[in-house]
Amino acid sequence: MRFRDRTEAGQLLVQHLGHYEGKEVVIYALPRGGVVLGFEIAKALNAPLDLIITRKIGHPLNPEYAICAVAEDGDLICNEAERAAVDPAWFSKEVEKERAEARRRREIYLGKRKTPEVRGKIAILVDDGIATGLTLELAIKELKHKEPAKIIVAVPVAPRDAAREIEKEVDEFVALDIPALYLGAVGAYYDDFPQVTDEEVIEMLDRARP
Repeated sequence: MRFRDRTEAGQLLVQHLGHYEGKEVVIYALPRGGVVLGFEIAKALNAPLDLIITRKIGHPLNPEYAICAVAEDGDLICNEAERAAVDPAWFSKEVEKERAEARRRREIYLGKRKTPEVRGKIAILVDDGIATGLTLELAIKELKHKEPAKIIVAVPVAPRDAAREIEKEVDEFVALDIPALYLGAVGAYYDDFPQVTDEEVIEMLDRARP
């Protein structure tokens, strides 16, 4: 399955989430790409849009391949075999760099915005796709701290192994495509997959305010 762009992917996900309209729902997106989809879903469900910010630690020989993910508070999820194979000094520097980037994004994207309360409500966590699944797994862990009544993960595409792991951690998993042979990168499933800018994220958060 291919998607024209992130906007279309978000609109297609809405077709599987429309029954949550009118319920107490908060949409959480992973920036930056996931915010485009999150915006479409929040708009359709008339729900607030917030962020869960986790950062990939890419392999030193292939930065697009995640070996770990780090949250703003320093929490880590790793492929332990891959982590053990890299230089510890390099790894420590990467963790701190990505943690600092997560904090920077929190400050510029959300600043003094009021955070929607999700305790006892339905949380829908959105990204533009899954590759290794590490950043999303960590986002789920961070979201659980907020004590929602239900966690739903919604993505356009996911490899089978990652989908199985995510399904174990949430109440509902929505994926438009779980291909038998994953193409190796989320962008391979989109015709148009540009980098989303900080300014675009801020604009969507502004427009999504209830």
